[in-house]
Amino acid sequence: MYASLSLLLCAAVSPAAGLSALAPALAPAPGSAPGSAPGSSLAAARSACDESSQEPEGQRPDTIDAARFITSRRGAVNLPLPEEADSFFFVVYGDRTGGPDEGVEILRAAVDETNLLGPDLVMTVGDLIQGYNTTEPWMTQMREFRGAMSGLRAPWFPVAGNHDIYYRAPAGSARPAEEHEGRYEMHFGPLWYAFKHKSAWFIVLYTDEANPKTGERNFNKAECQTMSPEQLAWLDETLEVTKDAPHVFVFCHHPRWIGGKYGNDWDKVHRRLVAAGNVKGVFGGHIHRMRYDPKDGIEYFALATVGGNQGGSVPEAGYLHCYDLVTVRPDRIERATLPVGAVMDPREITGEVSAEAPRLTRVVPSVSGPIEVAADGSVNTEIEVTLQNPVARPVDMELRLTSGDPRWRFTPDHAHGRLTPRGTRTLKFRLEHAPGAIDAAFQAPSLAVGFDYLTDTARFAIPVRDHPLSLDVSSLPPVPRPASEMFLQLRGAGHAMVGAAAVPLPDGPFTVEAWVRARTFAARQGLVCRTENSEYGLFADSGRLSFSVHLDGAYARAEAPEETRMSPETWHHVAGVFDGEEVRLYLDGAVVGRVPASGSRTTNQLPLIIGGDVLGSGAATSTLRGDIDEVRLSQGARYLADRFEPLRRHVPDEQTVLLLPMDGALGPILRGQRAAGATMKAGARLIRD
Repeated sequence: MYASLSLLLCAAVSPAAGLSALAPALAPAPGSAPGSAPGSSLAAARSACDESSQEPEGQRPDTIDAARFITSRRGAVNLPLPEEADSFFFVVYGDRTGGPDEGVEILRAAVDETNLLGPDLVMTVGDLIQGYNTTEPWMTQMREFRGAMSGLRAPWFPVAGNHDIYYRAPAGSARPAEEHEGRYEMHFGPLWYAFKHKSAWFIVLYTDEANPKTGERNFNKAECQTMSPEQLAWLDETLEVTKDAPHVFVFCHHPRWIGGKYGNDWDKVHRRLVAAGNVKGVFGGHIHRMRYDPKDGIEYFALATVGGNQGGSVPEAGYLHCYDLVTVRPDRIERATLPVGAVMDPREITGEVSAEAPRLTRVVPSVSGPIEVAADGSVNTEIEVTLQNPVARPVDMELRLTSGDPRWRFTPDHAHGRLTPRGTRTLKFRLEHAPGAIDAAFQAPSLAVGFDYLTDTARFAIPVRDHPLSLDVSSLPPVPRPASEMFLQLRGAGHAMVGAAAVPLPDGPFTVEAWVRARTFAARQGLVCRTENSEYGLFADSGRLSFSVHLDGAYARAEAPEETRMSPETWHHVAGVFDGEEVRLYLDGAVVGRVPASGSRTTNQLPLIIGGDVLGSGAATSTLRGDIDEVRLSQGARYLADRFEPLRRHVPDEQTVLLLPMDGALGPILRGQRAAGATMKAGARLIRD
């Protein structure tokens, strides 16, 4: 046992050392009994490691303490161990007040997150309560703040701010000279104080003393921003007491160091801090935004808010609810800011949450329709939207109708509600659009759907998914067929989308086909697809054609041989057929793949993507860089023989479910025949051949 432990320790110290170097150390000491304490054998093993080790070229030179690192592997790179010197971290909160009453909930959220981080202590920088009031409301707000902070597992230390101190009495009533100072010290803590933690000292200063001449308290007047001789004398004594500490941190409410309306009284404080030589950081608040002002080796930080008034105009520039995390090491200080809401509790992510929450991202609403557009371009219709909760937990839902076309009117434009576990709910919306030509500014509406997955202790926001709604434009005046051929040009993410309600393909045999000319083929290349563990799709991955149909819970896939590939810059006719017994694939009128297949087609509520594949969210992916024309979806197996002559133009018939001849558009709407049209997206456009 001890010999193997010695080998393990030696390998940790020097992976390059061979077994021969260990032989003397591994031999039992003369006269020692098996199983006796290792004693000098272990020391000898370490010594042998040290003497025989040769540092490989490029390896870190760190010497590893064999008492702290164990492995049975030889020849591995030494891993430097972390320093064992005394270190800790603390958290600093910004202002709570000046915002709405519900801002205290943000404070409570910060407390919960801080408990997950587990700091040694928490500091505040003032404005704990709304204040500016008399005794009774002050006491109520004090209890509310202390109640929120009572959930904090780490000790916390307050700083007094103007909201905590300033007294406002009814008109004609006298205001106490000390205002709320006495109550603050009775219920929160001293106006100024210091304490030691490990190797560091924390100094709290008071920046809302009254004007020494007039007794006025006003942070907007420089003459009121003076520190009393009493507090300065205390600071001098405290800096003397803390002179041997490697780190001193100072906390106050007003960031007087920025000057301006604060005047220059802070200069005398700053000189004292610089002279001390060990003050590493000063933290303040009040301005409700982050600001960093290093000066003379001291880092000055103004914090934003934790529930206080926050416009949030530029969050990434420090206008947000957040708190600071400060790590103290013997030789350095590290500081990071965490937005409230950024810290997650990994214990909340149970197997159930991990498995079920993603299912909500794949929920597609069932929408009655499509939305009929009248001959004059107007819309006045009602739709029903049905949502089904696929999980065993309740979920909160929000539905919102939107469009980039301001001529739409939605009643209501949004709706909230709760879905019971596995429950279903149907909501009604009225959609109206003013009469007029379908122009370039016309856009079909979309339905944005969002969920919150609810557990007993947490709420998980599911990303909002946008679901375009289908339009039936068959009543609009026909677009004249052009004299020359046209096609849909796709570049980058360009594609066309046909809403689910516009392609009501019955179960059973069907045919999907198109003319395609690719500039290039991607490794995963969608052509005409409605596939997402369901339905059907034509693909041309790296130019290799395939056709998939989801039958009885699994895909049946016909694929062209490896050597048979589509050529770039060439028009090809592609077709997929399911005849009830077989899935067949045609390229330029010839069978290139077939597989036996039968069963019921697995349906979905996703749109049909022309020139790409579809994601579970309904968005397009794997889009084509090229051109596409004469897209046709038919009920029944159109092609039964192994070879046929593809038609360059199709004529709609009773089998036609969708025909997009790409011969004209009304605004962004491609006119279809015998079905609703498609909407051009992401720069797709019609081009004359």
